[in-house]
Amino acid sequence: MQDHHYISSAVLDLEVIHDILKNRKKLALSDESRVNIEKSRTYLNNKIKASDAPVYGINTGFGALCNVKITPEKLTELQENLVRSHACGTGDSVSKPVIKLMLLLKIQSLSYGNSGVALETVERLIDLYNNDFLPVIYEQGSLGASGDLAPLAHLALPLIGDGEVHFEDSVISGAELLEKMNWNPVKLQSKEGLALLNGTQFMSAHGVYALLKAYKLSYMADLIGAISVDAFDCNLSPYDELVHMVRPHRGQVKTAERIRQFLKGSEIAESEKASVQDPYSFRCIPQVHGASKDTLSFVRKTIKTEINSVTDNPNIFIEEDKIISGGNFHGQPLALGLDYLAIALSELANISERRIYQLVSGLRGLPNFLVENPGLNSGFMIPQYTAASIVSQNKQLSTPASVDSIVSSNGQEDHVSMGANSATKLLKVVENLNSVLAIELFNASQAIHFREPAKTSEKLDKVIQSFRKSVPVLTEDRTMAPFIKKSKVFVDDFEVEEFLD
Repeated sequence: MQDHHYISSAVLDLEVIHDILKNRKKLALSDESRVNIEKSRTYLNNKIKASDAPVYGINTGFGALCNVKITPEKLTELQENLVRSHACGTGDSVSKPVIKLMLLLKIQSLSYGNSGVALETVERLIDLYNNDFLPVIYEQGSLGASGDLAPLAHLALPLIGDGEVHFEDSVISGAELLEKMNWNPVKLQSKEGLALLNGTQFMSAHGVYALLKAYKLSYMADLIGAISVDAFDCNLSPYDELVHMVRPHRGQVKTAERIRQFLKGSEIAESEKASVQDPYSFRCIPQVHGASKDTLSFVRKTIKTEINSVTDNPNIFIEEDKIISGGNFHGQPLALGLDYLAIALSELANISERRIYQLVSGLRGLPNFLVENPGLNSGFMIPQYTAASIVSQNKQLSTPASVDSIVSSNGQEDHVSMGANSATKLLKVVENLNSVLAIELFNASQAIHFREPAKTSEKLDKVIQSFRKSVPVLTEDRTMAPFIKKSKVFVDDFEVEEFLD
């Protein structure tokens, strides 16, 4: 197996990123990327020598200071001042996996030859990635418009011997890292600081991370939902292919197909039913889960475009002999997509909680709150409360950030996407969905115990037996929190071979 991923113009997509992360591949520049980077830098150097005309971010100030001309001998100082002054992050630290994705996506964006950075700068970013020297970055500070300025400034600080870095199991200063590695600080040339800070890599890294988690949780929602279907002794007819081919939304068709596969061979599913219809939280799993799948597909397309794009400013076009100041750093496509994804994942949790509620309600031959001797025992009464509180928080977190804006930089930057806020709250929704699905599995595995000796499908039985190694059937009241925690770990660690479809 190849142990390196070569940065190139080849499309970077979720499968490729999943492979890079799963197999802990190192990064390296392809010859194509090296040529593109060097040509762009040479073009920019020659352009500066040939003319002293003001070009935004190259020999001018930034934002509302764009009309202030900077002399050639001050250009390095200008770029380093930019990085230091913009490192204004606060709040919780960004997780290491997301920081690593930020590095990967920033390297990819700079590799196309439209940014004017020096090869040395990109190679140092690769060194940080390959050695897991991950800059300390904070969640708060980006408006998601002039690029993710504050978080990307923190990403860039170690290049110039500033900021902080995760080093093995500790945090050290950027200066200490240079000393330990015997590296010289990168001397930022014209435009380089701006190229590092302009970009959407904070938002897009969160989006990639959330999507990888979301695709797996979408699969788990189907799997756990199928266990609940048998636990509640539901009819199979709502999953019949004929129903879905007359309303063929792709996600709906896919979900129904999965449920049929999961329940194939189930004695419970194939038994005669006393109830003609089931509650919507069971009967409409294909429609609800499917709509979330279709949202995943839409957001995936948006993020795929974004991570294969140039999102700094200004952009260099060598063949056309143009340096153009535009707005590719504006995060509106991501902000809308990440808000949409949060809503879609919240709905998976919402319908999951409704199934939990039905399972503990003493219906379909199940005991009240899924426990023997209810009254003496409260059983699974309160895990439903926990799920309900989480689902309610998700509803609050699903209020779109992208409909907000605020004026900054003396009115120069008068519309912003707030996509960074969309990104950070999305990760909380992802975490919450994991928790609710874990509680559903906890309940459904208990409920299906009361269907014995009738059996569920072989596939689902294997899942349940594996789950019961850490979470047993409960015959009397126990402290529930440890079992919920173990359930969350089970869902998080569950191996799904192919889930990115």
